[in-house]
Amino acid sequence: MKPFFITTAIDYTNAPPHIGHAYEKILADVLARYHRLRGREVFFLTGVDQHGQKVQQSAEREGIAPQEFADRISESFLSLWKTLGISYDAWAATTAPLHTESVRAILSNLKERDWLYKATYSGHYSIRQEQFLTDKERGPDGEFGPEWGEVVLLDEENWYFRLSKCSEWLAAFLEAHPEFVSPGFRHIELSNAASKITGDLCISRPKSRLSWGIEFPFDPNFVTYVWFDALINYISFAGYGGSSDQRGEFKSRWPCDQHVIGKDILIPAHGVYWPCMLHAMGFSDNEMPRLLVHGFWSLKGEKVSKSTGNVVDPAALAETYGPTALRYYLMRDAVMGQDADFSEERLLLRHNTELGNGLGNLVNRTLSMTRRYREGSPKPVTLTADLVAHLESDTSSVKTFITQMDAAQIHSGIETMVDLVNRANALVDSSAPWKLAKDPEQPDRLDAVLATLILSARTAATLLQPVAPAAAAEILRQISLQPLSLHGEVLIGDLPEEYVCGEPSPVFPRLEKSGVVDSPA
Repeated sequence: MKPFFITTAIDYTNAPPHIGHAYEKILADVLARYHRLRGREVFFLTGVDQHGQKVQQSAEREGIAPQEFADRISESFLSLWKTLGISYDAWAATTAPLHTESVRAILSNLKERDWLYKATYSGHYSIRQEQFLTDKERGPDGEFGPEWGEVVLLDEENWYFRLSKCSEWLAAFLEAHPEFVSPGFRHIELSNAASKITGDLCISRPKSRLSWGIEFPFDPNFVTYVWFDALINYISFAGYGGSSDQRGEFKSRWPCDQHVIGKDILIPAHGVYWPCMLHAMGFSDNEMPRLLVHGFWSLKGEKVSKSTGNVVDPAALAETYGPTALRYYLMRDAVMGQDADFSEERLLLRHNTELGNGLGNLVNRTLSMTRRYREGSPKPVTLTADLVAHLESDTSSVKTFITQMDAAQIHSGIETMVDLVNRANALVDSSAPWKLAKDPEQPDRLDAVLATLILSARTAATLLQPVAPAAAAEILRQISLQPLSLHGEVLIGDLPEEYVCGEPSPVFPRLEKSGVVDSPA
């Protein structure tokens, strides 16, 4: 069976990670963990993009080599992903020899097949975005907007990829494959953009202007444009162009099932350049990846940016509130594909109410009562109709959760878990085990209620696993049960023979606001 292949956009090593980076990696990690929970083998690839003009300029300002600068920033990403529990299977760094060799081989192949040509071009160039601009990028006043940064006029010779040759193919492909991009409204945006493709893509930079990049194999005076180089990581680190063993692994992995990216790099990089590159390399329409496009995070309605004074440091948040609270909040409050506004208050509210007062309270009082009234071991009894119906509702919730997570609707999956917990806590209140324990005529009812609550806690912890794996594992340890199996038919079952629950201990201690987030005065 083909592994579930998930990858994220690789992070540019010009600056340390911000909240958008953390959200994307957690999103991909949740999906990877979910599919593992479903019994699938997963190949999760992520990494860093280390080449380009901005990296070279930043290194020059510090008086150090570009590789040293890129490695230092890369380490900040690696450190944060370790803290946040990102469970990737492969790490891509675009300065790796494996990647360099793959890029150079692809360039040579494309040149031999007349997909590349050399020409002189005169035009405006955005240093920030590292690309040539056309009149389409001008604002109503005829000027290039601040989003392009410093724009200079260049007249230079470069290598070009025949992007225009793909225009008819791309339009037909997008029309025939609406599943290429999700959510659906992003596919519509991409189709509109693809219909306007004109001209070809400059894929080189002269060494006289930029030396920090992968040298062209057939023209040593040029290095590869950072976007052309970076996009290839998705196949180079999956085994494309490697040894015979690696090529075998690549064929078993590709195409990518979920290619997680931000909306800002859908057009043109991932939605236009990347499929056209793959098409030119000989990939069939059925071998194209599927793009999952998420939105942006803002702060108090303004774009998160150091230049605007809006700073959301994920490392500081994780250190102050813990990775569980951060992971849960980012997945809970962001609707797939839509923008979200970061709020420290909502992070605390979600953690303290839904996790602490909700799931944490359910586990704590269930185990406390089980140990107090039954020494941790409810006797096996036949469940009454209402408790059977309760567990059937839990089964229905699991099936709903699976449907939601299959569609990458993580926020909805969490909502389903919360509803299950609320239903279990309502059962505690309505059945009142503390009263049953005092009634000599109700021992079977007490055992049945406690067993039902333990099973519900296990189900909730199972659904929480992809989002908050450490917390879920601790809950399962305390209730002394393995997670519910989601491999095939959903079967909640009964408590095992000679079952004894563990001691309860707070899993979600209450958090207080510490003022981690900076915002404009």
